[in-house]
Amino acid sequence: MPPRRRRANRVPVALLLPALIGLAFLTLPVVGLLIRAPWSSLSDQLTSTEVWDALRLSLVSATAATGVSLLLGVPLAWLLARTELPGRRLVRALVTLPLVLPPVVGGVALLLVLGRRGIVGSWLDSAFGITLPFTTTGVIVAESFVAMPFLVISVEGALRAADPRYEEAAATLGASRLTAFRRVTLPLIAPGIGAGAVLAWARALGEFGATITFAGNFPGRTQTMPLAVYLAMERDPEAAIALSLVLLVVSIAVLVGLRERWLSAP
Repeated sequence: MPPRRRRANRVPVALLLPALIGLAFLTLPVVGLLIRAPWSSLSDQLTSTEVWDALRLSLVSATAATGVSLLLGVPLAWLLARTELPGRRLVRALVTLPLVLPPVVGGVALLLVLGRRGIVGSWLDSAFGITLPFTTTGVIVAESFVAMPFLVISVEGALRAADPRYEEAAATLGASRLTAFRRVTLPLIAPGIGAGAVLAWARALGEFGATITFAGNFPGRTQTMPLAVYLAMERDPEAAIALSLVLLVVSIAVLVGLRERWLSAP
């Protein structure tokens, strides 16, 4: 190897120490969780009725929230990427706001809008008898609120990377904009949609703040896995660790599934 190449591959000593400290800071909590896990009683902890109810609700609500995100987020991403929408920067900022907004604040905002006395919720209650807070549907609404931006950002990036000339060619052949989107655009951005859906699902599965604020923590109805972990920490730390291991496994599975798109070195 040429000397210049060897010098370029050397790690500066001044950067090595803080890099190792940062690595330890990020990995030691996970290692500690694995070390302190109650492996001998893990099967008993994970087979309780409360755990399975929370897991079932988490999987169902996260999947439903991902479906809502796909239904609403893909058209929104197309609007941001393919049109000259007035105030597009403001719209994009509003779409990404839940990414930086504290989840508890998001839950309060949902209550003010969709609660029984909220701006829209009072009308839903009086006109249709629909009440969203403290219900399973409320869990799905809260998770959709925090998860949809992940899908929108991913799909918008895929749309911007896709060559619009294919859509233009389809239009010249007589295809309508809807047909071109369905037959040309969607296959082109399918990997981006898949990655965004997985990220949205993982974010919905781990949602805590907006869920507990807007939907509450009722076992069997609104208690998801993160809420069950929070409740178990107060009465049975070993059960909390076991539940945390389940979420850790899910998180690792998501990272493994996305490694080709997000984690591969260029």
